[in-house]
Amino acid sequence: MFKHLLVPTDGSELSTRAASQAVEFAKEAGASITFFFAQQEYPMPMYGEGALLVPVTPDQFSDSTRTEASRVLNAALTLAQKAGVEAKADTQVSDLPYEAIIEAAKKHSCDLIFMASHGRRGVAGFLLGSETQKVLTHSTVPVLVFR
Repeated sequence: MFKHLLVPTDGSELSTRAASQAVEFAKEAGASITFFFAQQEYPMPMYGEGALLVPVTPDQFSDSTRTEASRVLNAALTLAQKAGVEAKADTQVSDLPYEAIIEAAKKHSCDLIFMASHGRRGVAGFLLGSETQKVLTHSTVPVLVFR
């Protein structure tokens, strides 16, 4: 039924388990995978009381996030390769990860987004929001949530 999965991953333990399960799902379905990492944008410094000081330059921050994206995506690609599942990787810089995930699913013609839920509930979930919840709310592509 599903032939091309988008699997967002951030390198967390739950996200890595979801990627592993996505590989098994893809293997059974005969599907391919695009792993996706949403890189953070450089935080805008604030001035005044309670100021946010960014101890790195924009270039250093960009290099660091690219390195992290590469590390996380290479680990996911290794999982797929070991299972014999066709996979590729993509990354994008965005201050709204859920929009980047939805955009990547469209860009790669994915027919399923397979992603982890970090399980925030109650007030924390309401205040912090959930990228998974936002993807579920805004995506026209079906979403399978791994817990």
